[in-house]
Amino acid sequence: MQKTIAIVEDETALRENYADALGKQGYAVKTYATREQATESFKQSLPDLALLDIGLENDVDGGFEICRLLRSQSATLPIIFLTARDSDLDTISGLRLGADDYLTKDISLINLCARISALFRRIDAFSNNTPADENKDIITRGQLTIDTNRYTIQWNEQNIDLTLTEFWMVYTLAYRPGHVKNREQLMEEAKIVVDDATITSHIKRIRKKFQLIDKTFDCIDTVYGMGYRWHNPN
Repeated sequence: MQKTIAIVEDETALRENYADALGKQGYAVKTYATREQATESFKQSLPDLALLDIGLENDVDGGFEICRLLRSQSATLPIIFLTARDSDLDTISGLRLGADDYLTKDISLINLCARISALFRRIDAFSNNTPADENKDIITRGQLTIDTNRYTIQWNEQNIDLTLTEFWMVYTLAYRPGHVKNREQLMEEAKIVVDDATITSHIKRIRKKFQLIDKTFDCIDTVYGMGYRWHNPN
C-alpha cells in the first residue's frame, strides 16, 4: 500500500523540492504551508509520516504545536523535524515532544529519503513480526514487559508511553541484557538512521519516562566510548 507523507513547510521552493523528491520515491505527498492548514487536515485523517518545519511564516513555533497535536492523536506516527533551526534547545524540545528524528535543512535529499525509508522499514518489520528469529510477541526482562504485537512496554505492570523510535531502542537493548550496543548497532537493529546527539537525547528521554513510574530505575547503562546496554535489576 502506498505510504502518505505530509510536508509542513512555509517556503514554497523547499516544499516543492521535498514533495518532488519523495514523490519520485513512490510516496503519496500532501503539502501544507501553515499550521492551520495542516491541523485541519490532520483532524480529518493522519498521514503515514509527518515532515515538519518549526517556524511557519509568522508562527515561530508552529511545527512544535503540530507535533504536540499529532502525538495526542497517535503515539506511533513517525514524525521528523526538518528545519533551519539547529540549536541544542530546539533539538531537545523537538525530541521531548515525541519526534522520531530532528534534521536540519542542509541534509541532502538522498539522505532525507534514506531516513524516511528506514522509518517505514521499521514499521513494516513490526507488522511482519521480524526479525524472523524473534517471533515471540511477549518478552519479559524482570519488571519489563515488551509486547511486540501491540508496540507497548510496561514496567511493574504500568505502561510506559514511548514513541516508535523509543520502543525500538528499548527492545534492541533489552532483548539481550548485558550486550553493549554502539550507535551503528542501535541503528541497524532498531532500524533507525539518526546521529549521535539524537540517540543520546532519546536515551535520556527513555530513562526519564521509566523514572516517572519508578524513581529507582537504572537499567540502561552508558558504557563510555562504546554505547549502551540493558541490565536486569537484581
